[in-house]
Amino acid sequence: MALPQNNTLVKKYLKDIKSADTWSVFKIISDFVKGFDELSDLGPSVTVFGSARFDENNKYYQQARELASILAHQGFSIVTGGGPGIMEAANRGAFEAGGVESIGLNIDLPHEQLPNPYATKTLEFEYFFSRKVMLVKYSMAYVIFPGGFGTLDELFESLTLVQTKKVTGVKIFLVGKEFFEPLIEFLEKSLLAHGTISKEDLELFEVCDDLYEIAQKIHTSLLDQLHSIKELGLANTAYYKSLEKLKERIEHE
Repeated sequence: MALPQNNTLVKKYLKDIKSADTWSVFKIISDFVKGFDELSDLGPSVTVFGSARFDENNKYYQQARELASILAHQGFSIVTGGGPGIMEAANRGAFEAGGVESIGLNIDLPHEQLPNPYATKTLEFEYFFSRKVMLVKYSMAYVIFPGGFGTLDELFESLTLVQTKKVTGVKIFLVGKEFFEPLIEFLEKSLLAHGTISKEDLELFEVCDDLYEIAQKIHTSLLDQLHSIKELGLANTAYYKSLEKLKERIEHE
């Protein structure tokens, strides 16, 4: 963008930029405060990522809906980006199962992304980065279905957080072996071959198309977290108690 040539206009232009930046800070703070306030007591949950472009006839839509239903029946709340496609499918599965929260964290876009009707709680975010924090902060597992640029961004953001230990105890599952095989081949033949990642980094995620196996492994992760939290002397915390309650519910079904 070219700057105005007139000095007075230049000063006004710069003032407007500073004003806009200051206002942006308040909007960023608002995004985070809203997310922390609404989600801090969510309890055990799983975040589902995937394309907004799949309709209900798509096999991945159907799988996301089924997996969310399985997890919801176990007692896990479901968190998504709140839009259509895979997000709708996961929210729908949780909504239909009932008894848990079906969270939709929607984003304000120039081409409006309407929130899907299956969320029991919908939050609107101004910025992608604050929304992404909330999508990953309160969940103990991330399930990534096939998708486009946004989904891949969320996948690699999640992997980076686990790789750098900014989050711990989180399992990452990729559903859609056929879809993700070329990407995994790229990771092995380019990133690993050139030394930009280590062999252990390829173990940060698991490709699995068996929905019940994913649910079982998330349950196992729940037990691991209970043990770790207890070892840290935090068995009296609300989060530990919520995990323990969920463990008992799963084991009595």
